[in-house]
Amino acid sequence: MEKTKVKLIIEALLFVSHEPLTEKRLSEVLEGIDKESIRKALGEIRKEYQEKRNLDIREVAGGYQIFTSPDYAPWIEKLHRTRPTKLSQAALETLAMVAYNQPVIRAEVESIRGVDVSGVLHTLLEKNLIKILGRKKVIGRPLLYGITDDFLKYFGLKDVSELPSVKEVKEMIP
Repeated sequence: MEKTKVKLIIEALLFVSHEPLTEKRLSEVLEGIDKESIRKALGEIRKEYQEKRNLDIREVAGGYQIFTSPDYAPWIEKLHRTRPTKLSQAALETLAMVAYNQPVIRAEVESIRGVDVSGVLHTLLEKNLIKILGRKKVIGRPLLYGITDDFLKYFGLKDVSELPSVKEVKEMIP
C-alpha cells in the first residue's frame, strides 16, 4: 500500500475513533503495515497538522488521538455546552491522592483527608477513574486502588509521569 494511502487511512481511523488508537491496533487494521511505518506516518500527519491546520495528534493513554488547537477552545465549548461530569472537591482530592500514591488503600487516603472516603471511592470506581488493583498483603487484606486509562483521558495525559509534581501543584494553589 502506498504511503499516502496509509496516512489517509490512519487519519480517518483516528478521526472516527472515540478512544486513543495504539500502534498495535492500527497495525491490526492496516494488515501488513508494520508499527514503524505507522509511527512514521503518524509523525508526518502530525507535522502536516502543525504546519497547515488547527489539529494535532497526541499520544494519550498509550494510544493516539486527534485534538484541536487550544486556541479554538472558546468556540468548541460553545458548541458543546454540556461538559463532562464535574467532580466534587472531595472527589478531586481523593483522586489526586490515589494518582500520586498508587497503589493505595482506603485507610491511607482517609488518614490524609481525615474523613471517610468510602462513598467517594465508590463514585470514582463507577466513573471508571480508578480501579481495584488487588489486595494489600496485610491483616484484613484491604483493597488497593489505582488510576485507569479513563483518568488519563479525562485529564488529557499520556501517562502518570505527566502529572505535575506535588511542588508544582502547591505553587498553583493561592
